[in-house]
Parts: sequence; C-alpha cells; structure tokens
Amino acid sequence: MDAVTRADITHDEIAAPRARVGLIIPSVNRMTEPQFNRYAPPGLRVHVARGRIAGHVKGTPEELTKEIERAALTLMDCGPDLIVFHCTGTAMSEGPAGEARILDQIRKTTGIPPASTSDLVVEALRAVGLKSLVVLSPYADNNDIIPYLAARGFTVVHDKALGLKSATAFEEVTPQQWLELAVEHDRPAADGIFLSCTNTRQIEAIEAIERTLGKPVVNSNQAVLWGCVKRLRSALGEPAQMPELGRLMQRLDG
Repeated sequence: MDAVTRADITHDEIAAPRARVGLIIPSVNRMTEPQFNRYAPPGLRVHVARGRIAGHVKGTPEELTKEIERAALTLMDCGPDLIVFHCTGTAMSEGPAGEARILDQIRKTTGIPPASTSDLVVEALRAVGLKSLVVLSPYADNNDIIPYLAARGFTVVHDKALGLKSATAFEEVTPQQWLELAVEHDRPAADGIFLSCTNTRQIEAIEAIERTLGKPVVNSNQAVLWGCVKRLRSALGEPAQMPELGRLMQRLDG
C-alpha cells in the first residue's frame, strides 16, 4: 500500500502541477533545461520550445519574427500560464523598443502573458537595489548589453566578455572560474554583479560570489526563475528557501 501511495503522489505531482511556464530558448542552449529542472520549486512545471534566435543561426529580423511565432504557438498548445522569451543577448540587442515588440508578438500570437529575460533581469537588479554594475559574460563582447542596461537606468562601471566562440565553450567555464572572474573584475564603485547568459554554469556560482564579495549577484536564469515564481506565487504558494540562488530569491514580495 505504501508503494502505491507513493506512486500516486508522484503521478499527481507530474500530471497536475500548480503552474506552468513556457520558455522560448535558443536552439543551441543546453543549460537552461537542467538548471530550471534543478531549481524550480515543487508545483512549477517548465516547458521549452527551441528556436534559431541567437548567434550565427539567428537570421534576419523577419526570420526571427517567424521563429518566435512558431515557438510561441507550440508552447501555447501545452497551456502555460506565462511564456518567456529566454535569450538575454537577443532580447537586449533589440533594445527596449524591440523587446516590447517581441513581447507584443507573443501576446498577440498566443493570448498568454509574456515576459523576456532582459526585462526580468532589470526587475531583478532593481529588486536587490543595484544601480551600478560589473557585467561578466561569455560573449564576444558586451556591446549590446551595456547600452540596453544604460537605457534602463543602470551604470556599467566595468565589464568583461570572455570572447568565447561557441555554446559548448560557454558551458565549459566552471562555477569556480566564474567566482574567480567576479573577484578579479569587481570594482569598488559597483553595487553588484550581473552574470549575463542563459547557457552557462553561472547560476552555480551565485552563492559563493555573494559570500566572497558581500554584494548581490544577478544571473539570467536565476532572474527568470525568480520572475516566474513571483508572477505565479498565488498558485505556487510560499516557495522554499533557496540560499544557493542568492539574495534575489528573498525578494519575492512587491
């Protein structure tokens, strides 16, 4: 009887989550799914649609629009409560106006509330009180990131882009290396650190960086998970404490 009861509980949790989130991710991304499955609170089911929306496969603006529409429609079919355009670089490269067009496109295509990584990052930075930042990324450069953050009211006092050439190379940077980079590139004028990218192991370094520097840290995947939990809190209830995700996860009110 105990075995049957445990099986029933497991089936109920899988078949009837309290809330669902749909993520549109770059086709090359291999880190978002395992990280969301690892850190998402009980009752939150995460569904993913891939699109050719980043890097050398991004295509023209018209092709990007078609990819977003296609991915959004496939997610609509599984009935999520929220759809997130989950690619920091692409969303920020479009600027605030372009980001707004992407969100409007998802809303019109599906009728489901949309969000984007870039907008949730901004919300997260404000939630932990950051105004001046150090930006670290695996990208070729941060030339799209810095103007976007400036347009949203933040000052980047220093940045470091690792200049990596492939998604696989992004994944190979260890949490220890992200910690070392944060310590090396921290500046007294910076209130905190922004770790930009959805396809890295940055999220695993958040707790260690905050403990070492005494400053808040925001990462793309962490910020999106936080934003989703915040928006769906009425369905999910009070989330468990997640100290490994840093100070941000203590800022779910408001």
